[in-house]
Formats: sequence, C-alpha cells, structure tokens
Amino acid sequence: MKSLIRSGVALVAAAALGAGLVVGGAAMNPGKGNGNGLGGQPATASQIYLDEIKDYGVCRGTDPTCYNEWGNGWTEGEQKRILIWSRTAGPRHAHLGTALGPGLNPPLNANNVAQAALKAWAEERGIAVDYTEDLAQFRLNNYQAVVFLSSNRDTLDDSAQTTLMQYIRGGGGFVGIHNAFGAEYHWPYYEGLLGGANFYNHGPNRDGTVETINNKDVSTSFMPSTWAFKDEWYNLVPYPSFVNVLLEVDKATSEATPAGHGESHPVSWCQYYDGGRAWLTTLGHDAAAWTSAPLAGDEFFKQHVMEGLESAMGIKPFCAA
Repeated sequence: MKSLIRSGVALVAAAALGAGLVVGGAAMNPGKGNGNGLGGQPATASQIYLDEIKDYGVCRGTDPTCYNEWGNGWTEGEQKRILIWSRTAGPRHAHLGTALGPGLNPPLNANNVAQAALKAWAEERGIAVDYTEDLAQFRLNNYQAVVFLSSNRDTLDDSAQTTLMQYIRGGGGFVGIHNAFGAEYHWPYYEGLLGGANFYNHGPNRDGTVETINNKDVSTSFMPSTWAFKDEWYNLVPYPSFVNVLLEVDKATSEATPAGHGESHPVSWCQYYDGGRAWLTTLGHDAAAWTSAPLAGDEFFKQHVMEGLESAMGIKPFCAA
C-alpha cells in the first residue's frame, strides 16, 4: 500500500474498497487518483481532489491522457532544443553565480556553474541549449522543454506566466530543479505544475541517503536501491500529491519534516499536468554536483537530471510507474 500512496495511484485491494484511501494527507475515493474517471475517461477535478488536496482546475496526475500532443514535444528528426531559465527575484543560490546579462545566451561567468554544466550535459546528448534570465527572451515555442534552474520568488511577470501556461497546455515539457520550488508562491497554477508542492524550509546542507522508490522510470532505472548524496533536503508544504514519486531521502538522514510529510520525504517525481509533462527534483543545491569537484552520488544526479530532461522533452518514455 505504501508504494501506491507514494505514486499517487489509488488502486486498492477489494477489502479496501469503500473505505477511502489517504493520499498526501487527504482522503480520496479509491480508483480516482490515477487520472481515470468513469468509463475510462480522464477524471474531472471534482472526481480527483477531495478534502485538503487543492483543486488546480486542470487535468493532472500520472495518467498520460492528461498530455496534449499539440506540437511542443519532440518528434523524430527534429532538432532537440531546450531553454534554461535561471532568473532569481530573491536569494540566489551559489551554483547559479552572478546574475546573467540581458538577452539570449549572454556570456557565462566563471561562477555560473549550474548553467554551464547543464548546457554541457545537454550538448553531450545532441541537445541545443539556449539560456537566459531576461523576461523579454522568455519565449518557449521553439523548445521541447524549459528548465527552471533554481529560478526563485517572482521569477515571471504576468506575460511570462501566460507564456508558460500556454506552452504547457500545448504539450510542452517542464523540468524544475532545486529552488524552482521557491518560485511563484502566489500563482496556484505553478504550484500545481510542481506537483501540488511548494518549498517550506530546509536544514543545513548535509549528507543523506537517497532511496530509489521507482526503478522503472528512465531517470532512475540505473540507480541502486540507496545511494549517498549531499543536499539541502527541502521540506515541502503543500506536500506533493497524485504524482509518480521517483526518489526519497531517508528521513533519518535529513532534517525533521513539518506535518504532512509523514514517513515519506520525496525528492524527485513526475506527472502529467494540464496537457504537458513535468519532471521535478529538489536536488542540486551543492555546487559540487554541477562541477568536477568530488561529491558522492554526483554521477547518479547527473544521469537522473539528463534522463528526466529527455523524458520531459518526449525523447524517451515519460514517467513510467
């Protein structure tokens, strides 16, 4: 039962039918959490969200019927291309370095290690990369995925919010990394895109044990059952719901969590959302994860991010449960 709750899929034994199921701290009807409504049709929001789980008014969950093939995903023979968005409107993580200059693809500074690393990792796989922190350059129609790389607080203006929403509805891919969870606190649509989750707090950067919860997804299939990593282990409120949880951190090696997490502390997950694909991880705080500096588990982190990115783009199977 615990693995079903982690993935947000409410398939229960016959003995549990009619009794209700607790998912993410809220009771829901059995069989309604996997995006399926009556007669095999996509579930409506009223069928999925009950009690304290927020209704974001869109199709979301792990069911691929929530995805729209409207031209923003990758097709065979097409140039693979992503946009890295790292604009911060609040505290800036050290792995981002100094703020980028205006325009598209401005010169990277030596301390822009996360942007440089992600660009290099993508190019190794034949993916063309643009990057910017300029709101005037937030245009998404030429990309199969947009990566929010620790872009925090009010990182988007009204126009950019509309751009992102239309892009997702057109079948686009979204990747949120680390402090992307500290962004757009006052925009419920974005909170839903993150899996119904938001950053609450964290303890000090510290060693932890990552647990592989789902080894069927392309972003986790190569991982051992547990592996060491160092990070700011984020506590999340709201807690993610109706998502396919990929990785957790062992609670014993992370800070105590606020009410809502229980025994599970997810750090990576994926979902279909409002026509698009969203792959998400709170990992990536330590600058060493983005550089050649030694860090336990950094090889797993790199492959995790890149396989997740390619799945969100539509290059590889997405969000396998």
